[in-house]
Amino acid sequence: MVLRAAVVLGSGSASFETLRYLTERLPVMVTPRWVDSRIQPIAIRDVLRYLVASARLPAEVHRCFDIGGPDRMTYAEMMQRYARVAELPRRRILPVPLFTPSLSSHWVGLITPVPAGIGRPLVESLRNTVVCTEHDIAAYVPDPPDGLLGFDEAVRLAVQRVRNSAVTTRWASASVPGAPSDPLPTDPDWAGGSLYVDERVLATTAPAERLWRVVEGIGGERGWYSWPLAWRVRGWYSWPLAWRVRGWMDRDVGGVGLRRGRRDPDRLYVGDALDFWRVEEREEGRLLRLRAEMRLPGLAWLEFHVEHGPGDGGATLSQRATFAPRGLAGHAYWWAVAVFHGFIFGGMLRGIVRAAEQPG
Repeated sequence: MVLRAAVVLGSGSASFETLRYLTERLPVMVTPRWVDSRIQPIAIRDVLRYLVASARLPAEVHRCFDIGGPDRMTYAEMMQRYARVAELPRRRILPVPLFTPSLSSHWVGLITPVPAGIGRPLVESLRNTVVCTEHDIAAYVPDPPDGLLGFDEAVRLAVQRVRNSAVTTRWASASVPGAPSDPLPTDPDWAGGSLYVDERVLATTAPAERLWRVVEGIGGERGWYSWPLAWRVRGWYSWPLAWRVRGWMDRDVGGVGLRRGRRDPDRLYVGDALDFWRVEEREEGRLLRLRAEMRLPGLAWLEFHVEHGPGDGGATLSQRATFAPRGLAGHAYWWAVAVFHGFIFGGMLRGIVRAAEQPG
């Protein structure tokens, strides 16, 4: 038995990832004619339901079945509806008839990380109308009572999966309670969306307990230890100049800026506001994860992880900044500020370690 589907809507699906990357990275698209081909996409959960049920069908059922969701639309309409569900501005699509399928496949390979060996036949198939010519599968696998999942809901679930599971850590206890599980080890490298990471590690002679106290006391009046782009006043590091400018910019567009400070000068709890961050996860003496609440074209996290050194001597501080961009503006934002990361994040790591090594 064979199940024939068009675009499968689910995080990690090659057809969905192609749709997602094209829509998110290109606010204005010069597109080939296949964007006007009619398609009947189907949600991954409905595909899995059909597959599981098919394993229980009688052996004499031996044929091909068309499977698809309730919506029929062009590829251009799929990109516009994806943009709306993902809260992106409406995309401008300019069809160009001169695009050949071969040229289109190279264009898709340039814009998306989907391998050419997968993207090329996928693009070739989109030249044709891909809608169900029958729904005979329902005689063997009835539709669910509330019907097959529609395009918008399937995209919403896939986008949520990408945004939640893409923010992973290498520490098992760092996951948010109730969040979806991390991507499977068998997931392809191009699944789950772009994720930019700046990770730094530094060893110190300070004991882990002292290092943790400095980490937990970060922000507010103490600042963020980001030397040399900071002023040092009375033994404390003030806000780095670059972050001060970023805070002013955030306030100008209605964001939280740097004005919130912190509730307690020494202790943090999950849910606490911390300048323009929010405490998302805290494990006593070991892990602090912050989520940015400034106005950004994407989602940002900052993590600190304290590990005991061998025996009784010293400790290691790991610092990890993670950014999940939203649309082309998100990618442009990351690369625009990446030049400052060595000063800001590198200086912050060294400043925290230096403060922990000070006597008292």
